[in-house]
Amino acid sequence: MTPGTTVALVGNPNAGKSTIFNALTGEHQHVGNWPGKTVERKEGKFTAGGMTLNVVDLPGTYSLTAFSMEEKITRDFLLQGQPDAVVAVADAANLERNLYIVVQMLELGVPLVVALNMADIAESRGLKIDTDRLAAGLNVPVIRTIATRGEGLEELKQAVAQAIQNGVHHPHRPLTTGVEFKNDAPRCPNCG
Repeated sequence: MTPGTTVALVGNPNAGKSTIFNALTGEHQHVGNWPGKTVERKEGKFTAGGMTLNVVDLPGTYSLTAFSMEEKITRDFLLQGQPDAVVAVADAANLERNLYIVVQMLELGVPLVVALNMADIAESRGLKIDTDRLAAGLNVPVIRTIATRGEGLEELKQAVAQAIQNGVHHPHRPLTTGVEFKNDAPRCPNCG
């Protein structure tokens, strides 16, 4: 892979996305604003699988509907920036709410890895998530993480590198505008 390989971090507000970003990039990050916006833009670098990866911490959002500035920035970056992979950071303690944006990421067809973050909080609430079963259902890697303690980050790096090396998966329906999915869109010939 080239040094210009880009990974986008996507997730709901307060899912631990910035904590994962900081843990992955350490001292190799910089902060600015999105062009023409007051919304903060954080970028950094980390290495995985022998590759130097540029990582962009996208604004926290619940969906790609583009109603808020954060949603618009995230949607536009995903559609126009064409990241080589996306890490969807999901709060394990609020998984149902967090899976909405994961499903939208699946529709985009980019290599996707789910970081099931704050697993310790979910477990303290008596929630048990079968990550293997979730990964099989989503057909993407699901990595259990506790970013505040650095748990699962090496596995996450390896999964991201593998997703990039494996390339794009096929979306079941193409994303048309970032707001709507066409009901009559042709299905992917590889997915059926």
